Amino acid sequence: MARDGDINEPTREFPDYPTSASLRDRAEGSPDHDREYATGAPASGGGPVRGLLWVLGAAALAVVVLLGVQATGLLPDFRNPFAKEQTDRSQPPLLKSIRDLSRYVAAEGNFQVVVDVQNDRRNVPDFLLNERTLFVGAGRVEAYVDFAKIADGAVVVSEDGKSAEIKLPAPQLGETDLDMDKSYVFAEQRGLINRLNDLVAGDPNRQQQIYKLAEDRITAAARDSGLTARAEENTRKMLEGLLRSLGYEKVTVTYTAP
Repeated sequence: MARDGDINEPTREFPDYPTSASLRDRAEGSPDHDREYATGAPASGGGPVRGLLWVLGAAALAVVVLLGVQATGLLPDFRNPFAKEQTDRSQPPLLKSIRDLSRYVAAEGNFQVVVDVQNDRRNVPDFLLNERTLFVGAGRVEAYVDFAKIADGAVVVSEDGKSAEIKLPAPQLGETDLDMDKSYVFAEQRGLINRLNDLVAGDPNRQQQIYKLAEDRITAAARDSGLTARAEENTRKMLEGLLRSLGYEKVTVTYTAP
């Protein structure tokens, strides 16, 4: 006798059982047909795998073609869209003056100086307010004779034309030329307040004091190096060789007091 809870429940459908005809078709059919019949779903086969291989092959072919076209130069080079760029907005040089020079550069000295400068405040910790720079400066100084300052009568030739006497102005030193390609800041220490001031205001000429001090040190070293004496000797040898080649047997070169 059926229970009350099962009275209104519909009769469930029995699963299909294979018949002799279906078994014969199964024996004569393909393995895919057997798999479809056994599972009740279409056979998967190699469809997805072949599709994936086609996609990978097409992508590889596209990359090869793209590289080949780029190698021929038909397409522009691929560049980083965020690459660093430099724009030069400098104005053209302005010629302000031209000066004729009559200097004979007879000697040149190359110097190197180490400048160690510290600026701080008394009773203030260095980590708050301190500025120390260690700068290595390289520069050159020329020693020259200014032929434009040769006075009238400075060249005396003997009556027989065999000797000549020349009186020249004393050699002098040129301005120190600081070579910025060979000069560099070796070390730098700055306090917290100094760094904050750089962020707020900044001082583009902060290093000018260091450069000027390096130039002064090199200039002083050039005065004590005997560079002017070397210029005197080189100028004398040059004039003696030049005048003797012109037929003068005796050449005397003297210098006036600086």
